[in-house]
Amino acid sequence: MTDEDLVAKYAAEAQHSIDEEAKLRIAETSDPILDAKLRKKSLLNLAETDEMIPALLARLGSVRAALDGHGGGIQIESYEVLENNGNKMMDFVLDLTGACLSCGAAPGTLDGIKADLESDPEVNVIRYSSKLLDTFDELGREFILAHGKVEFV
Repeated sequence: MTDEDLVAKYAAEAQHSIDEEAKLRIAETSDPILDAKLRKKSLLNLAETDEMIPALLARLGSVRAALDGHGGGIQIESYEVLENNGNKMMDFVLDLTGACLSCGAAPGTLDGIKADLESDPEVNVIRYSSKLLDTFDELGREFILAHGKVEFV
């Protein structure tokens, strides 16, 4: 076994442990039956309803454990419904709420939210409000702009 194989093996084991722990934490703070119902509902039909944020949260993977566990959440700043080849999709501009605003792990949280939500067929793109950048100190702002895989508008 090469060093690269060993690193890949340990990385896969670590990711499995993280995913399992996240599932346990999410189960402690959410209603799995409600989440399943929300995942089945069309986001396009939930726009402007009280179910939109819970439906977005229900579509998150392990990053949801970080949001729930650290007292944070997401907020929709704006959205737009677009049509592409007869398919309607949504573009979102999101913001973080609660303790997530100034957390050092926010760049990873933003990446995780973006990746999870953009895997939904009704979501075209996730971007973040530029006012979120104002919640970070100068070093944090520079880091997220240089290394984050997200766009601010």
